[in-house]
Amino acid sequence: MSSIALDAPAGIDARLGWDPKVTAHDRKRALARELVAERLGVSERDVLIVREAPGSFGFHTQLVAEIDGDVVPLTIRNISFRAATVVAIGEPGLAFGLDLRDAQPDPDTLAEMRRHSHIFNEDDTAALVHHWTRVQAVRDADGRGTRVAAEHVRLDAGGRRGWIPDRRARYDVVDLSRDGWVISLAVARPASDED
Repeated sequence: MSSIALDAPAGIDARLGWDPKVTAHDRKRALARELVAERLGVSERDVLIVREAPGSFGFHTQLVAEIDGDVVPLTIRNISFRAATVVAIGEPGLAFGLDLRDAQPDPDTLAEMRRHSHIFNEDDTAALVHHWTRVQAVRDADGRGTRVAAEHVRLDAGGRRGWIPDRRARYDVVDLSRDGWVISLAVARPASDED
């Protein structure tokens, strides 16, 4: 599998990996193992990536890293789309979310984006895809995911800040796009920076 480091903000490390012959299941674990090993300065062989135990029915589990049977205190987020996967790691308690899309979406995906988007010119496919990934990254960072309708997410005029009106949290939204993939990362802003 080919992979490349993404230019994520301080405190977050991220990689994009792609290979149509490798399942999303295997891609995200390989990328997470690589990121955790690199951050901690250990061998990838020493890092085990597992899925956390579900807390309740419908609970969306996250990946967890272990070394010698001990859980590593890092948050791992991942997103896959077709043959590509992005994994990001950050300090525990840091809320962040990801989204990944093909820069040339299929007609069904475009129709869904148009149906739930707030942008003025829905015929500008590049703007629509970038807007959509930012919205999805904010939903992911919020933690409620699809329980929040996409049309409830708000972005500032530049698409660099996002929020959901029923919560106080505000997110910085960063474009990590690379190699024909549109990638957005939303990171919770410190409470002192919130508007």
